[in-house]
Amino acid sequence: QVQVVESGGGLVQAGGSLRLSCAASGSSISIGAMGWYRQPPGKQREWVAGVTSISTTQYADAVKGRFTISRDNAKNTVYLQMNSLKPEDTAVYYCNVYIGGADYGGKGTLVTVSS
Repeated sequence: QVQVVESGGGLVQAGGSLRLSCAASGSSISIGAMGWYRQPPGKQREWVAGVTSISTTQYADAVKGRFTISRDNAKNTVYLQMNSLKPEDTAVYYCNVYIGGADYGGKGTLVTVSS
């Protein structure tokens, strides 16, 4: 059974940095695309960034230039380096991984950016 676990969230001041991690386990099939979403308080979930199996990356306009997504295929892990954080980045951040034709997600990790 595939498990996806996010970590690395916390409280940070505006302008600070955090690094989120997401580890997938329980599958012998190679992981395809991996990505991050977020859900700000009282708002809908939104896509943040994605990385393909060959490490091609894409970003939402709101985070471009500040966030960097990367992956370690040997560890089945995807990372999100978040710099120059803003209060509007406050959200629960969720990881999504594509394995064997299906999407799997975790329970999320909370990022709070204080002004």
